Amino acid sequence: MKSFKQNYLIKAPVEKVWQALVAPKIIEQWSGSKAVMSDQVGAKFELWDGDMFGTNAEVIANKKLVQDWFGGDWPEPSKVTFNLSEKDGVTEVELVHENLPDKEASDFESGWRNYYLGSIKKMLEG
Repeated sequence: MKSFKQNYLIKAPVEKVWQALVAPKIIEQWSGSKAVMSDQVGAKFELWDGDMFGTNAEVIANKKLVQDWFGGDWPEPSKVTFNLSEKDGVTEVELVHENLPDKEASDFESGWRNYYLGSIKKMLEG
């Protein structure tokens, strides 16, 4: 199993970045797909029409979101952690993705950049 970490600087207040992570209507704007998401611990989520799904494990509004992620026929979930902090109107997002199947790790590394946090950054920075 593999893990990686990525950092993003998004020129937007932390509250807007947080909403882009947890509000289904906003997720649908940047992802282009139906989303089921919540900011509640234990809530189940689905992204990209159910291709990715899981459960919120820890939620600290505007600061930290930890999720158990499943994709395809994985025997156990991977763990995704978003840590957020804001300085002077710029939000830093530290993403840690752990326990990924070896053969899928590089796809996820580029996927976060190209389709998830990269898309959030583009949308919020306009």
